[in-house]
Amino acid sequence: MLKRLLSSTLLPPFPLLQLHSSQWSLLNTTRSTSLVATLYHDDTTAIANPKLAHKAKWSDLFTVLAAGAALISDGYQNNLMTLLNPLFATRYGKVEYSSAVSTRVSNSLLVGAILGQVSIGVVCDRVGRKSAIIAATLLLFLGAVFATAATAVNGDVSALFWWFTIARGATGVGLGGEYPTSSASASEASNERYGREKRSTIFILCTNVVLSMGGPLAVSCFLIVLSATSYGNTSSPLDLKRLDITWRVCAGIGAVLPLSVIYFRLKMLNSKLYRQGAIKHNVPYFLFLKRYWRRMIGTTMVWFLYDFVAFSNGAFSGSIIASVLKNPTLKRTAEYQLLLGALALPGAFIGAWLVKLIGTKWQLVTGFTGYIVLGLIIGLAWDKIIDIPVLFVILYALLTSSGNLGPGSICGLIASDSYPSALRGSAYGLSAAIGKVGAAVGTEVFTPIQNGIGKKYTFIVAAGVGVLGVLLALFTVVDTTKLNLEEEDRKWEAYLVEHGWKGVVGCDETAFGVKEGLKAEHRVEEQQDDGLRQRSVKDGGSDSE
Repeated sequence: MLKRLLSSTLLPPFPLLQLHSSQWSLLNTTRSTSLVATLYHDDTTAIANPKLAHKAKWSDLFTVLAAGAALISDGYQNNLMTLLNPLFATRYGKVEYSSAVSTRVSNSLLVGAILGQVSIGVVCDRVGRKSAIIAATLLLFLGAVFATAATAVNGDVSALFWWFTIARGATGVGLGGEYPTSSASASEASNERYGREKRSTIFILCTNVVLSMGGPLAVSCFLIVLSATSYGNTSSPLDLKRLDITWRVCAGIGAVLPLSVIYFRLKMLNSKLYRQGAIKHNVPYFLFLKRYWRRMIGTTMVWFLYDFVAFSNGAFSGSIIASVLKNPTLKRTAEYQLLLGALALPGAFIGAWLVKLIGTKWQLVTGFTGYIVLGLIIGLAWDKIIDIPVLFVILYALLTSSGNLGPGSICGLIASDSYPSALRGSAYGLSAAIGKVGAAVGTEVFTPIQNGIGKKYTFIVAAGVGVLGVLLALFTVVDTTKLNLEEEDRKWEAYLVEHGWKGVVGCDETAFGVKEGLKAEHRVEEQQDDGLRQRSVKDGGSDSE
């Protein structure tokens, strides 16, 4: 009876119908309905190919771990220029390394990241998670190598900085591509391996936590290399040579980090959610915007506000700390930056723990409220706080930690989990790109604010951004901890059929390649029949032929 039930016309024309006799024997002899349900709801390819099923199991784990290991290199690159900006000014002088050159070099990473987030985010959906993630890793590696090799041409230092600018732009494309590829893959893999209840915590641990660790890692490497060269804080030719060694070694470390995960990425599979929900042709972008426009406003604008404050404060933290210290040197400024980065880390860990208790919406509200309170405290009490450098750094770190706890932990999570698998990479990439636009705008805005009306007003502006963030979180963000990713995919596919879209949903990744899935209307019929099959199996699960 069970064999006839599973072979009935309700079943989709998938490899499940090609079970070997030994597998039918297993189904016939067992009286466990849960085994039948588990076999059916696993990927059909995995059932037909046990070797692929074993690979998929380990692929999910390595995808999550590799995402974390890769994003720490992104955090490293994001924080590298915070250290190299004062070094370049010391090494080459403020005439050669003017504020205009500094801004150009810093913004090149942002521009590249925006291009990478949007373009590789689309590739992530149209071609596959694996292909996109390998492309992003290679671009990140090559960009870092070329940045390390930047050289003055015939003694022209401006040529060095143009070379460095272009190389940092290429690095930015790879770095930007890492965001949608690593995050979409981590979200889907953690959902499949750990389930909805743990998905959000795992996601934050392997994204925001490791990104936050990239800053202290960059500062630690800088301090170790600077100390190893025996830099004496003079302008002698020997000390200038030591600065050259320092920045090239630090840039080179940025090339080594992405290579550490390339093997695992070559071995990974596209996630089950992606294989079932991918849309490779005739992508319904208009219907996507029609259904998810409110969520898009939330995920893009919340990220814009966060990066507007976080990236700008991070980029200028060196100069801000140097202005507070009485006798700033490269090493002393970097040491305070390390303290700042280390004190900001607890916010990321608390964010990973807190999300399962209060949800994404209220965690955003909590983080942005921290911006309001701490921004006003630092800004209004600036004249007194700057006389106590340690107190200033602690309050500054609490502000950064508040960002890590709230929007830092949640921006990527809601950008990943708010959308269907078919367009998860594109939606995430667009949200992250708008965030980087916020970072670029913030960098341009904070410079005249600091130079014109004073550094304390940058913190008052941060408090104002916190107010906007709270309002956006309350009215445009959904609590993704309550969302079921599989159910969201089913609702999306039903929505497409309801609005007359014609196309193919899903792809079947086999040991021999990829083949297309079902037409949307057939997929919806299959999902409707699936409920009937589950009930039938439950009612007759104790029977055997």
